[in-house]
Amino acid sequence: QVQLVESGGALVQAGGSLRLSCAASGSNLLINAMGWYRQAPGKQRELVATMTSGGSTNYADSVKGRFIISRDNAKNTVYLQMNSLKPEDTAVYYCNAVLRRSPWDTLRNYWGQGTQVTVSS
Repeated sequence: QVQLVESGGALVQAGGSLRLSCAASGSNLLINAMGWYRQAPGKQRELVATMTSGGSTNYADSVKGRFIISRDNAKNTVYLQMNSLKPEDTAVYYCNAVLRRSPWDTLRNYWGQGTQVTVSS
């Protein structure tokens, strides 16, 4: 069974920083990519940042230059360093992993339960 456990969400003032963490647990996981998405009230879930196992990254335009995604492949953990936070960054942030549970498994998407980030003005 695969679980993604997130941590680090909080209430922070505009201009502040937060670091989110997400650890994937399970046996013999073959992870292609991990990343972060967010969903604000009344809006669709959107990509924030992703990173492949090879280190390639993809960022939403709205967070480029402010957020940094990183991974510890040995720990199956992904981090999101969020700097210069703005009120419009307020959302539930979801961890995502694209992985196989074995070399013969189908590539699947897995999601964490979400962690709330609130940025006050």
